[in-house]
Amino acid sequence: MVNYLIQDKTLYKIKIIFREITCMNPAKALLVFCLLLCANVHAQVPTSTDSVTINSNAFVRVETEASFPGGEPAWRTFLMKNLKTAVPIDNGAPIGKYTVEVQFVVGKDGAVSNIKALTNLGYGMEDEVVRVIERSGSWTPAIQNGKTVNAYRKQPITFLVEQDNFHVNSKVPYTLFAGIDNEITVDVKRVGNSNINLMITKGNIITTPDGRFIAKVNQPGRVTITVYNKKNDKEIGAASFVVKSQNEIPAGMKQ
Repeated sequence: MVNYLIQDKTLYKIKIIFREITCMNPAKALLVFCLLLCANVHAQVPTSTDSVTINSNAFVRVETEASFPGGEPAWRTFLMKNLKTAVPIDNGAPIGKYTVEVQFVVGKDGAVSNIKALTNLGYGMEDEVVRVIERSGSWTPAIQNGKTVNAYRKQPITFLVEQDNFHVNSKVPYTLFAGIDNEITVDVKRVGNSNINLMITKGNIITTPDGRFIAKVNQPGRVTITVYNKKNDKEIGAASFVVKSQNEIPAGMKQ
């Protein structure tokens, strides 16, 4: 799977800043949206000359992958023009990083079919990516053994939702690791950490004597951390975090 955080020539990052957004909660009017797009539709390159099929209908490994007319630059442009990046906010998504993955089949006639979301993050994101792929038109089909064939493709897209004057984060942005202490940093305009309470949907959060917030979660998955103002017990905002397993902990973070 493609790692979006590695910056090299095969990756492309588009940052779109909206300063005036309609049909939104006024308290969240100033937001920054980042749309991270893989420069390539995810391709499974064969390690041998053998081909692999699923249900005898479509290949997952082929000699020549199916491609969007105009190649990768045209595919990026199509996604940039057609994806509605405000969808997660319009549907109430907390701040966070959300990677959506959609699988589809490019038929030997170039038609796109069997579009299926492989993730279920919600907030309308999977539906939006499916909608755009449905409208991508005719592709150049894949080739296997000199013949056009049906072939599977996968497209990951990451929505990064951020809000001005409200930041909740961890050492690896919007990522926690199961079974270890994860320090959470909170920055809220005009509210100090001493006046903040944190709640987490799974696991627990403690406040250390020196005022740091430490989150501990036992299982991989996804959690939401909600920030409250102690003075009036009102919610300030929330952030969504992916929880990864211990074997995914970076070397510098291992305890």
